[in-house]
Amino acid sequence: MENTENEIVVSSWEELQHALFRDTWDGRIGRFRSPFVYRGVRSTNYNLSTSLQRLGGNYHELEHHLLRNFRKYAHDTSIPDKASVWDWLAVAQHHGLPTRLLDWTYSPYVALHFATDDLDAFHEDGVIWGLNYVKAAEYMPARLRDALRAEGSNVFTPELLEPVCRNLRELADMQPDEPFLLFLEPPSLDARIVHQYALFALMSTAQACLDDWLKHHPELCFKIILPARLKWETRDKLDQANITERVLFPGLGGLSRWLHRHYSPAESHDPRTKKLPGDD
Repeated sequence: MENTENEIVVSSWEELQHALFRDTWDGRIGRFRSPFVYRGVRSTNYNLSTSLQRLGGNYHELEHHLLRNFRKYAHDTSIPDKASVWDWLAVAQHHGLPTRLLDWTYSPYVALHFATDDLDAFHEDGVIWGLNYVKAAEYMPARLRDALRAEGSNVFTPELLEPVCRNLRELADMQPDEPFLLFLEPPSLDARIVHQYALFALMSTAQACLDDWLKHHPELCFKIILPARLKWETRDKLDQANITERVLFPGLGGLSRWLHRHYSPAESHDPRTKKLPGDD
């Protein structure tokens, strides 16, 4: 295992397990209780930008319009009429609208799934981030910290956040000179949210980049590099452990994705042997 500050390059499945479950012992209660949330991506070329930021241009000026029109045209949903903006943000993110939310999970194995779910990226090194959400809460404004403390929680739900902060403008105004991070647990919109053990990272402004914020707080995170040569072994062992699309995306779509990947021959996804249309 190679370490450079907070970056860990693993060389075996055993080293990967050690890295994924690092620093999870809680001596106060004598149990293994991880203070980390995790995010896995298929390539080291990916960063922690949001889908809203990836729109480019003056994306921050579009955020309000995107969410306003989503709420306007969202028919036949189970969201109540008096739902908060935090409920609507979670629903919008869940259904693919560009937002400032970023998907994370409490499960290191779910994160590992998303680092190994694309067979066409198996020639690239993957990444799993770990972020200490317990300590990250200490950098929020006092009003938010007090609300969490009163609830005995480290993360917000829409119901907990709305009485303290009603909208995105109020969130930015709480600490205008220094962006901050909070975590939001979405309502159980469907089985996918539940099975993926999901929550969202939310910066206090749309322009604030989590990558940049973590550079100022490196003690809060670590980054595991999963070498391309370990991806097939990792993927097969995750499948054996039942961490698959069939489980994480309940329904016929997830079942089809799992079967398609499970029965795909390895050589057909090797860029060294893969033929393109028109090749002889």
